[in-house]
Amino acid sequence: MHVLRGTPHTPLPRSALTIGNFDGLHRGHIAMLDRLKAEAKARQLVTAVMTFEPHPRELFTPDSAPARLTSLREKIELLREAEIDYLIVQRFNREFASINALTFRDEIVARRLNAEFVLVGDDFQFGAKRSGDFNLLAQSTDFSACSLPTLKHDNERVSSTAVRLALQSGNMAHAAALLDRPYSIAGRVVGGERLGREFGFPTANIQLKHNTPPLFGIFVVEVQGLERTYQGVASLGFRPTIHGGDAKPKLEVHLFDFNRDIYRAHLRVNFLAKLRDEEKYPDFDTLIAQIQKDCDQARAWFAAR
Repeated sequence: MHVLRGTPHTPLPRSALTIGNFDGLHRGHIAMLDRLKAEAKARQLVTAVMTFEPHPRELFTPDSAPARLTSLREKIELLREAEIDYLIVQRFNREFASINALTFRDEIVARRLNAEFVLVGDDFQFGAKRSGDFNLLAQSTDFSACSLPTLKHDNERVSSTAVRLALQSGNMAHAAALLDRPYSIAGRVVGGERLGREFGFPTANIQLKHNTPPLFGIFVVEVQGLERTYQGVASLGFRPTIHGGDAKPKLEVHLFDFNRDIYRAHLRVNFLAKLRDEEKYPDFDTLIAQIQKDCDQARAWFAAR
């Protein structure tokens, strides 16, 4: 997959294009990509996805912007796995947001991205003040346009918002059903205080690219990125018992039957079930006893599965 930062000045090869934030790359997004690939194959076009960084709401309403389901790197990895030919990561700033809808359609979509087929969601809007919609796209004489209706799962609209709500409520099975895979966070192992090792539960500290994760608590997890998949437990939160708590959230993972230094390894943590919320304990002995209970519960969860 070719990853382009910004719209190219040299046009792409003739393309089938879709545009959106694609946060989380849920089942609705996958359905759109499948349709895009089918149209591209039938029309002998390359596939192209245009997405935005940062999320537009992070620019316009930063205080109320939704928690991201995926970092940019995770989104790129998922789109690469989906076998897309070109990914255009457009920096979303006020200059870009001020482009009028006709210029976006004719200059960017038709000329620079060389689109001959454009596929969008049925609620797609674009251009300054969101003045463009599917009808304006469909009026173009340079490409054909198609809108895809919203996908439903068990009569629920599949959306990034629905995934966030499932994660916030601790319903990992429902989030996985909307995503068609377990929710995951990927990142590099970074140095920590090594307190877990002192407690008898060594942890890998995963670097978080999410400013505000969409979930918090203690979880049953599987971890990929080593020689095989490992089972374990993860804590995602502010560690209220440690030095009064952290200012920023931390993701710490304890792998079962594993005790190697994996500093700088890039891991993907799959969240399978929530055990409990974070709690503040009166002392480290109480915390250690609870960590042991969490590990026992997680092992029992895997045994039952």
